[in-house]
Amino acid sequence: MGNKILFVASECTPFVKTGGLADVIGSLPQALTKTNKYKVSVILPFYKDMIDNWSDQMEKVTSFTVEVGWREHKATVFQLIYRDISYLFIGNDYYFSRNGIYGYEDDGERFVFFCQAVVETITELELEMDILHAHDWQAGLAIAFAKITLPSPNLKTVFTIHNIKYQGIMQKDAYQDLFNTPPDHIAGMEWNGLLNCMKAGIFHADKITTVSPTYAEELKTPYFSEGLHPMIMDRHDDFVGILNGIDLKEYSPLLDPHLPSNYLNAGPRKQKNKEILQQKLGLRENPEMPLYVMITRLVEQKGLHLIQAIIDEFLHEDVQFVLLGTGDDEFHDFFYHAEQRHKGKMVSYLGFDEAIARQLYAASDFFVMPSLFEPCGLAQLIALQYRSVPIVRETGGLKDTVTPFNEFTQKGNGFSFSNYNAHELLHLLKYSLTIYHNQQKWHSLMRNVNDSHFSWEESAIQYAELYRSLTESESTSKRSETN
Repeated sequence: MGNKILFVASECTPFVKTGGLADVIGSLPQALTKTNKYKVSVILPFYKDMIDNWSDQMEKVTSFTVEVGWREHKATVFQLIYRDISYLFIGNDYYFSRNGIYGYEDDGERFVFFCQAVVETITELELEMDILHAHDWQAGLAIAFAKITLPSPNLKTVFTIHNIKYQGIMQKDAYQDLFNTPPDHIAGMEWNGLLNCMKAGIFHADKITTVSPTYAEELKTPYFSEGLHPMIMDRHDDFVGILNGIDLKEYSPLLDPHLPSNYLNAGPRKQKNKEILQQKLGLRENPEMPLYVMITRLVEQKGLHLIQAIIDEFLHEDVQFVLLGTGDDEFHDFFYHAEQRHKGKMVSYLGFDEAIARQLYAASDFFVMPSLFEPCGLAQLIALQYRSVPIVRETGGLKDTVTPFNEFTQKGNGFSFSNYNAHELLHLLKYSLTIYHNQQKWHSLMRNVNDSHFSWEESAIQYAELYRSLTESESTSKRSETN
């Protein structure tokens, strides 16, 4: 059985992070390694943001020239062994010695370079691997380049879609300007007259995955697929949704150093976190007051237009609401002024602070996540770990992880609504209040929350089965050819 896996991605905790992709790349290799069946390596860009914390721990292993169209750029490869995983970092001052990770006009060119350098690193270091597993558009071309240029017919490939909204689109003439692959391969990378890195990964990979079963079904529809549903339907037999998990040790309220009062289950020690947070943020100090929290990027995807429509009416109730996040100016302005209107009941923390985020998870009674779409979502999983009841819209991984509480059967670990409708959300928020104030029902709900755990263990088993099916099919094919 082939057991050597190389992950290709653009971010990974603890080295660099902008979102959930980094958490997956930081945790899934660890979980796969613990199965004792796989040896996993990870290859990433070496960004400027990593230099201060990690460069002195890295070892330079090789350097070479990468051709990006007519350009020649030097790639320097560093290695670091961290928690028994081998990490390779591709450095280039021109493309990666910048502040931040994404958001530059030449992002397409930067990741053409990265993917080309990945393939050449495999050759330069003579890396032995059975499966190349690339993640999101930034790594999609690595699969395409590997399929086209690597002399390894036995190499199997997996491409994971984390968020199809971001596809890595370039003008079609960039193929001639940036790519060094024969012109007859443009069809596998072009979509609707443009180059599309996400499409390149989907087209060339042997198997395609995404981060939850419901999101996998949603991506087969025009509404959710951002125009790529025909490609996904064409690869229907090779497409599967595997639910993300979280690192239960990293997100443990019993061990979290950011919390003033550590705890295991909901109870007085969790309540102490609320009291301290209320005092810290200038909220009215009352531990019995239900606290609703959002920790999110301030973008349309996260359902913030729904919150805008109902927040004033909801805050007429005897509740408190705290929002933590940064993003679009529209939402910054709205939530700043909403706080001014509701002093003592609402706080808008317009920025991001990891310690404050953990304290909000620990202090809150409810975690609000009314997303327009959500491929998997990690925040609701973290909220459950910190014994905060999720209130979500039934989409993507939110639907797969939050089961609506039924006050008659006493089953369910949260609250959910189906339509992207502000008053449906408002009705659900008010309903959650009635459960909160019913001691017997609240205790039943919290018991279910305490029993909700979404670790990487089950996800790793499903990925291992996917890898096994790929490598065993190759072995079967070889035996057939021999016979």
